[in-house]
Amino acid sequence: MTTSPDDPHRADIPLIQADDIGVDASWGHIYGPASVTVRRGGVTVIRGAGGRGRTALLLTLAGRMKPTTGSVTAFGRTDDPKHLFANATIANIDEVDGIGQTIRVHDVVTEQLRWRAPWYRWVPQSTQEDLERICRPVFGDFTVPSLQTMVEELPELTGALLRISLANIDRPPLLVVGGVDELASVAAAHNLLERLVVLGRDQTVITADVNAVASDTGVHRVVDVENLTDQEFAVLEQEALSR
Repeated sequence: MTTSPDDPHRADIPLIQADDIGVDASWGHIYGPASVTVRRGGVTVIRGAGGRGRTALLLTLAGRMKPTTGSVTAFGRTDDPKHLFANATIANIDEVDGIGQTIRVHDVVTEQLRWRAPWYRWVPQSTQEDLERICRPVFGDFTVPSLQTMVEELPELTGALLRISLANIDRPPLLVVGGVDELASVAAAHNLLERLVVLGRDQTVITADVNAVASDTGVHRVVDVENLTDQEFAVLEQEALSR
């Protein structure tokens, strides 16, 4: 079978091409201009300063935020965030999928199953089998939490993997995950990245890290992105640190 030069499914055509994108809010600049190329499959790591700018960029690449400037071509369409939204899911970003701490895993899973079901279908309380089905592809050999565990009691890696599992139930082509460097433990961050590499065998995965990623992690591509923090804000921070 032959493909046309404009076929968005061709392996040599980027899944996402973002050119000089930026986001401004009513109260000021958030990030940009920034350019990012995401190839199909595997894990792409956005390397850049953490904070509101990087989070906003991840939201933009998942179709959850429309850039104020620049252009985004994704899944064969240009400047169509709704189409990008329909082909992507996002996880481990508090602004999107933050979970209340005083709640059981059982309640979170039940809520997600009911939210995804047709309005006319009754969904019973979640079972351990439901949890296993949802979590095992993401957790791999790591222990899946019990339904009765409180979310606030979960180790940080377990909590992050649970959030990814719940967001990734439908397994869309694109999975965007909050920065692996937001985990306090270096070992936990490394284990999380390893699991994302596994998911990248069947999906395209985007995450972020302020540091360099070791060459033996299996990550396909690291993209350096500047202008993720308002320059004026960054200068103020540097001045404060120098005092």
